[in-house]
Amino acid sequence: MRQWTVDAFADRPFRGNPACVVEPFAAWPDAAWMQALAAENNQAETAFLLRTDDPARFGLRWFTPLLEVPLCGHATLAAGHALFAELGVAADRLTFDTNSGALTVARAGEGYEMDFPAQPPVQTAVPAGLAEALGAEPSEVWASSYLVALFDDEGTVRNLTPDIPALNRISGEATGGRGNVGVAALAKAGPHDVVDRFFAPGSGIPEDPCTGSLHCILAPLFAQKLGRATVRFHQAYPGRGGDLECEHRGDRVLLRGRAVTMMESTLRAEP
Repeated sequence: MRQWTVDAFADRPFRGNPACVVEPFAAWPDAAWMQALAAENNQAETAFLLRTDDPARFGLRWFTPLLEVPLCGHATLAAGHALFAELGVAADRLTFDTNSGALTVARAGEGYEMDFPAQPPVQTAVPAGLAEALGAEPSEVWASSYLVALFDDEGTVRNLTPDIPALNRISGEATGGRGNVGVAALAKAGPHDVVDRFFAPGSGIPEDPCTGSLHCILAPLFAQKLGRATVRFHQAYPGRGGDLECEHRGDRVLLRGRAVTMMESTLRAEP
């Protein structure tokens, strides 16, 4: 059984967000086995695929080293790339049946376009202790499935060194969900409109390099702030970083980016 490591939201190696993609199964393996493999891979996500009677439709599940998650953008992009580029699926569009409904990945120029559910946030008061945990005072705080803290200067976002355990507790209490926090600011100049980062201790990841699900929240927020549907984001993970373009369309977000295969391996432990 083969597995690929793919840098998603990257136009060249060693950028974006790595995800492992396992060759499609005929039936779902035991969840404990999938979780064990994800922990062994120790990447932000491992994507597992299920064949269907339709050669362009697959089941898809995502596991971090700690748990199964309901939505993952970069591992969906990686799965689409593996199917198109490594397994030679001839379709122009793939459909994935997931715990977040049907998601699609389509060829788009030199990259791909994904169709995801929008998760518009609601502005909220700054939770007690959040500024201290982040190490800087946000100008606004918004809440959806994650907390999002906005800052007036992109340099602040790039230079944050937060207290990760404190973020886990504060965000979990504020959202009633996993203790994950996105941070963002308008870019000063250059090809990007927004610079952001994502701290995800509630998913077992201190900081994620490039996060599709975060941008399902940021895309509608900044589309409203900028007065246009399409927004270009740079997720500024130190030493790496990833780029994506998002288009807000009502209750959906189109996420566009590229991907690069870094590694192909053979699994010797099977379900």
